This record gives sequence, structure tokens and C-alpha cells, in this order.
Amino acid sequence: MTEKRNIFLVGPMGAGKSTIGRQLAQELHLEFFDSDSEIERRTGADIAWVFDVEGEAGFRVREEKVIFDLTEKQGIVLATGGGSIISKETRNRLSARGFVVYLETTIDKQVARTAKDKRRPLLQTGEEPRDILENLADSRNPLYEEIADLVVKTDNQSAKVVAREIIERLGF
Repeated sequence: MTEKRNIFLVGPMGAGKSTIGRQLAQELHLEFFDSDSEIERRTGADIAWVFDVEGEAGFRVREEKVIFDLTEKQGIVLATGGGSIISKETRNRLSARGFVVYLETTIDKQVARTAKDKRRPLLQTGEEPRDILENLADSRNPLYEEIADLVVKTDNQSAKVVAREIIERLGF
């Protein structure tokens, strides 16, 4: 690669953004970042704690700042939080600073992949996870599609296969 280009992964929780992002970064010899991990590093607390103390609105402010800072870098792969695209500023920033790849998955896969994960505050409300995920999909999927340069289905493929598909389709 003669120039450093960024790849930003968007999509719902359980789509494989972090796992596929690490694989992509490894294969392309780029630096990998996960916006949720970066928020935890900067706050010294986990995402659930930030949600408890600051609410979702406070968390989204932190998320927007982290994504702004990370998109200043060149030659990175960034796995964003599933709700990061709620912010128009974040959507514009991602679109302007790199290739946006929407990792698409079904509700069934999301339910299966997140079933035992207690680190997802939006799923810890006492509501049925499937209902929550369906509501999130209704509001967020159009936003993922709006900014996506590429849409890749992740349901029945390994992270390695998805990463190779992204590399091939983006021409890296």
C-alpha cells in the first residue's frame, strides 16, 4: 500500500466488528482500534459503568469524541460501537475519513452471539433481547446503509473469510 487508508467497521452488536477488525488489521499490517475498548481505556472503567453513571447520552458524547480522535489517524482499522452511527457528526466523520464497511448480520445470529455477554448495557434492561435487537435494527440499519461503502454479510463465514472478502472488494 503506497498510501495509508482507514477501514471503519459499523454494524450491530454481535456482527463481528472487533473480531473481523483484528483479523483485517493483522492481514493488512494496520493498527487496530475498538472504540468501546478505547472508551474503557480512557475512563478506566467498563462500558456498563459509564452507562450506569452517565447514561446512554453521556456514553454517546464520549464515543463521539473517541471516534473523532481515532479517525484523525491514518492507516487504521476501527471497530465502532453499534450505536455510534446515531450521531450525524460521527457518520459524517467516518464517511469522510475512510472506507466504511457495514457488517450485516441477522437478529438470530445477534441473539446467539450476545446471549452470554453481560457487558452489553442495552441488553441488560430486563426486556427480551430479541425485542431489543429488533428495535435497534429498525432504527440503526438504515444509518449503517447510509454511510456504507461496502456491505458484507457475516452470518455464516469465519472472521478470516470476511476479512479477505473486504480486502478483495476494497482493492487493498
